Amino acid sequence: MLETRDLTIRFGGHVAVDAVSCAFSPGSLTAIVGPNGAGKTTYFNLISGQLRPTAGQVIFAGADITRMPASARARQGLGRAFQLTNLFPHLSVRENVRLAVQSRRRAGLDLFRTWTSHVELIEEAEDVLDQVALRERRHVAAGLLPHGDQRKLEVAILLALRPTIFMFDEPTAGMSVDEVPVILDLIHEIKARGDTTVLLVEHKMDVVRSLADRIIVLHNGKLVADGEPAGVIASPVVQEAYLGIANV
Repeated sequence: MLETRDLTIRFGGHVAVDAVSCAFSPGSLTAIVGPNGAGKTTYFNLISGQLRPTAGQVIFAGADITRMPASARARQGLGRAFQLTNLFPHLSVRENVRLAVQSRRRAGLDLFRTWTSHVELIEEAEDVLDQVALRERRHVAAGLLPHGDQRKLEVAILLALRPTIFMFDEPTAGMSVDEVPVILDLIHEIKARGDTTVLLVEHKMDVVRSLADRIIVLHNGKLVADGEPAGVIASPVVQEAYLGIANV
């Protein structure tokens, strides 16, 4: 479903991602780990289209999308939740999700009907908010939510878009202990559907162990390990590269 071939990006003399080749299949969840500065988020940015590579290719569903902008990739079914929240802060929680539903359906503006009459869009938005336990806060402006709820709202927007590729960049960052299970359960359900591909950047190894079918490890921009979680975590090269992994 998704593949990178010798994907590379240089910033001046620094190679942030160095000829990374990797393929990701439907029904799988791959965790991308590594120390700070390893190139994980940059690799995500290359896949989702926030950055253009210096060399290499991104292949999605058999098509070369390397030069396709991020917005077009999203329309093709490649969904990305960011490490930092990416919301419309002055709109309500429900309106943020409703706009995502509207975008997916490509529903245009009907001058003879107000948006409040679009019951099906609102109902679908509220169903998604139920999944992330935010329905009771649906009328609150997104910018007034605490950070943990903003992260949940961003996941809700991603769910509303119904992509075939889900990309989560540290989805539990800034959440309280009580909030984390809601997001982890959602990610587990997405993987269990069997027809989606999930990529996850995560520092918390307990989260990685509970969700991942596969781990790939980046270090200094290079792919240094790839395989089942137990084997990768036990690998000497990973324990050396990913500081702290030997202590978990």
